Amino acid sequence: MSEFEKFRGLIRTLRGENGCPWDRRQTMETLAPFLREEVEEAIVEIERGSDTGMREELGDVMLILLMLIQVGEEDGRFTFDEVMKEVGEKIVRRHPHVFGDVKVKDEKEIIEMWEKIKQQEKRGKSSE
Repeated sequence: MSEFEKFRGLIRTLRGENGCPWDRRQTMETLAPFLREEVEEAIVEIERGSDTGMREELGDVMLILLMLIQVGEEDGRFTFDEVMKEVGEKIVRRHPHVFGDVKVKDEKEIIEMWEKIKQQEKRGKSSE
């Protein structure tokens, strides 16, 4: 079992029947401020260049993200696999120069293409 799978198991235990009452009470709304806080703390450690600090704070970000996904699963809103599938598809879609046959000259062209793809995605979502 990978460390990631073990960690997901810890989250399920925390939220489970015999888990932590505080963790079991958390919702998307109550977890959102913690996500903001942990991301800000991770940025501070990245800017400091502290490997130990980054490792700790990125772990805290991962904790909150997985808690949010767990809550989403429990609420029947989405599954972990759906979240991963969607982000994977987005990565492929936004990198046609890597996963397709699009040729680019430089990073400037990559950024322009990325923004164009994002705008197309937004237009597609607004018509749903």
